[in-house]
Amino acid sequence: MAVDTWEGLTGHDRHAACLVAAQAGNRRALDTLVVDLTPLVWHVARSQGLDRSSAEDVVQTVWLALLCKLGQVEHPKALAGWLITTTRREARRTKAAGYDRVAPVPTETLEDFPTPPAQTTPDTPEQVVLRDDRDRRLWGAFSRLSDRCQELLKLTVLAGRAQYEAVADALNMPRGSIGPTRGRCLDRLRELVGQEGGHRERRQRPGA
Repeated sequence: MAVDTWEGLTGHDRHAACLVAAQAGNRRALDTLVVDLTPLVWHVARSQGLDRSSAEDVVQTVWLALLCKLGQVEHPKALAGWLITTTRREARRTKAAGYDRVAPVPTETLEDFPTPPAQTTPDTPEQVVLRDDRDRRLWGAFSRLSDRCQELLKLTVLAGRAQYEAVADALNMPRGSIGPTRGRCLDRLRELVGQEGGHRERRQRPGA
């Protein structure tokens, strides 16, 4: 059985290999792209202020557009940027047409992020407790970041650091400011995570 060319690859290398294979007619490669990159498309659509139903329509439209133009994508490693730009444009068109039903820009929750692959070895109860505590502190700290930092970190994680130009376009920020701003946001996140841990210790301390 032939091994798929993208197996073992990550990030843009994986997506570029999938795109090349999809252009050659490999349906598994296209399915892999949809699974890997739908969280990115979904987040960009939602960050434009669309409700869930409208965002779902935009996501479907964007993937259909890619399918129709599959052979025209000349630079496979620029796929994430193409998806961001196309999603943003389609979301704005949807809002301008009056299809959106909710005005405020939503604050996304954990369900909007890709689910990690299942582990082959089950976690011990102690590992589960430690992981849940870590996640609680991380997401508690993340929710205390500014909206701008939350958007920037989400997009740079989902799109990848190599796609700063596309992220800058999505957020209307200068390309050169993405890296430094991301660094400041991460520093602030680390500070808030530390505060979350300190709050937890004080709550657990007898007589506190």
